[in-house]
Amino acid sequence: MQSTLLLAASYEPIDVISWQEAVRLLTLGKCEVIEEYDKDLRSTYLVIKMPAVVRLVQMFSRRKKKVKFSRVNIYARDKYKCQYCRTKGKLKDFTFDHVVPRAKGGKTTWENIVTCCIPCNSKKGHKSLKDAGMKLIKQPVQPEWLPAVAIRISQKSMPDAWRDYLYWNTALEE
Repeated sequence: MQSTLLLAASYEPIDVISWQEAVRLLTLGKCEVIEEYDKDLRSTYLVIKMPAVVRLVQMFSRRKKKVKFSRVNIYARDKYKCQYCRTKGKLKDFTFDHVVPRAKGGKTTWENIVTCCIPCNSKKGHKSLKDAGMKLIKQPVQPEWLPAVAIRISQKSMPDAWRDYLYWNTALEE
């Protein structure tokens, strides 16, 4: 299924959306088509080209929102590093740990949850840090930032229509 690259009004890439979402934004007057695929979209009364790249017509500001409490955001806050042994890894290598165990009154909050590798989690178990003989790298806090949205696209699978709008930090071809 074809996807559409969504650009901010300033032409910065901000997301990859379905072509259906792009058509919805287009019909609401919220975006304009910058590049098209060769494929036609047909309705009873209309034939248009499938949008490849669309640009929002109005500038928007990202409001500061409270960071959602989630496993992925905990890992992002802790930079995918075990907060006990400093082991770096991927999502599958980690779990999270209650610094003060729930069995001892610990809550599931930003300030009491840390990224933890599986061996450290097994070692600590339901013990306090002191009883387990472990120390935290840093005290957990609620972040004030939202993790950056990264658009990861393989150059091999990237549609040609998107090439001019991605990789702005690379040298221009002569």
